[in-house]
Amino acid sequence: MSTDLGPTATAVEGDSDEAEDGRRARRDRNRVAVVDSLLALYAEGDLNPSTDAIALRAGLSPRSLFRYFDDADDLSRAAIARQHGRIQPLLRVECSPEAALATRVKALVDQRTRLFEAMGNVGRVARLREPFQPLVAAELAETRAYLRKQIKRLMARELNAMTSRDAANALAAIDVLCSFEAFHLLRDDQGRTRASTAAVWTHAVVCLLKASVQIHVV
Repeated sequence: MSTDLGPTATAVEGDSDEAEDGRRARRDRNRVAVVDSLLALYAEGDLNPSTDAIALRAGLSPRSLFRYFDDADDLSRAAIARQHGRIQPLLRVECSPEAALATRVKALVDQRTRLFEAMGNVGRVARLREPFQPLVAAELAETRAYLRKQIKRLMARELNAMTSRDAANALAAIDVLCSFEAFHLLRDDQGRTRASTAAVWTHAVVCLLKASVQIHVV
């Protein structure tokens, strides 16, 4: 009588692996469903949705929601990270630093308005969470540094024509002017359209650079 249990053992192990893969796939799907539900609620204007509202949108029970996340902060970080992943292509500015100033400013303004419009309420939530969540704060700092370097690269011709102090001041001013916070101040507080906001930025950036270069030359 044979005592070879090899094939049977292999089959059991295979079934176990498949079951584990199935559980992992289901967990991943549910995590994504929860995150997308939270993002949808943010987009609708609810910046602090209840657990019940998130679970209902995701098709899960409120009790099961935090099987997939450590806590509410973990969930909000995941949502912010997912939204940032979606908007990554909008971070690029397709323009040469050698182009005419008007062309470079237009490229910058077009990119920023598209980017910040796409960020939407997730950008606001990230800034609300920033003082309390170091990971969110670090990611925002990294993004801000990248966008500031982008301005420095695009406007290098004008900045290089200034003293180092004037160039640093001009860069800082454009960085703040073309920030997410300024975008929503113009859009929400002043009630400007996206096109009107772009016009304000274009005028201000061109005037600032030309005035700074002229003052230095004079």
